[in-house]
Amino acid sequence: MSHEEDQIRTLIHEWAAAVRAGDLEHVLADHTADIVMYDVPPPQNGVRGLDAYGQTWPPFFTWLGRGAAFDIVELNVSAGSDIAYAHALLRCGSPEELAAEPDTRLRLTLGLRKEDGRWRVAHEHHSFPDTTADPADDIAEIRALHQRWFAATAEKDLDSLMAEIADDVESYEHDAPLRYTGADNVREVCRRGLESAPGRVTWDVPEMAVEVRGDLAVVWGLNHMSAEDANGQVDHSWSRGTRVFRRRGGRWLLVHQHVSYPYDPETGAAATDLVPQDEPTRSA
Repeated sequence: MSHEEDQIRTLIHEWAAAVRAGDLEHVLADHTADIVMYDVPPPQNGVRGLDAYGQTWPPFFTWLGRGAAFDIVELNVSAGSDIAYAHALLRCGSPEELAAEPDTRLRLTLGLRKEDGRWRVAHEHHSFPDTTADPADDIAEIRALHQRWFAATAEKDLDSLMAEIADDVESYEHDAPLRYTGADNVREVCRRGLESAPGRVTWDVPEMAVEVRGDLAVVWGLNHMSAEDANGQVDHSWSRGTRVFRRRGGRWLLVHQHVSYPYDPETGAAATDLVPQDEPTRSA
């Protein structure tokens, strides 16, 4: 390692220590007046100038003060006579974030130039890798979750039906009251549905629509239910369904459901015998 590279390594480690200490004076000490930083947060065109650069740090110091980490785990430096660059990986995150994703790393690239015989940082680029899942994969996962629900319904497997429902779920069901709050109450609704017929009970959503944005997913479509009585007669019904999922701890969980029948405005009664216009007549 050259003497220049050794100087730069010391500069960077001292800068990181000043960040951890919340020491703004020493964070700014080895930066040029025309510093340009591309940070994780906006603005898109970067932070330009030492004054603007300094204004970005106090909120970060506050965040670090709540127990977050900012530790260099890998640092590489290449230096010429008056121009140099360095790239580093830092363990950076709150205790909760790092417990959930211990391999998360902040990427850091620094451009340096020598001014009056002293190395100074002229450019910083901070970024995290984009860990957003492919929406197509999430949509496929949501659809597979529904297939598990459909199979569990046919098996009258209540435990499997509840496995992907959040403890704090809120459901607007066909039956009163207006809403069911909590997994225990929704479990009771599901139990009654499975026990509503002595024979086979099935459920599916033939034309399911799924939209995913980050950790939030919305599903809607017409629910097709069937229930077989003791004589083998099968009763079919259709209703409307909307379901909202959140990804928690890497799993998609149902947090809200809204099912309903249209109503007859003349009688005020629920229209439970409607079928989609393109639905063929079913026999028992």
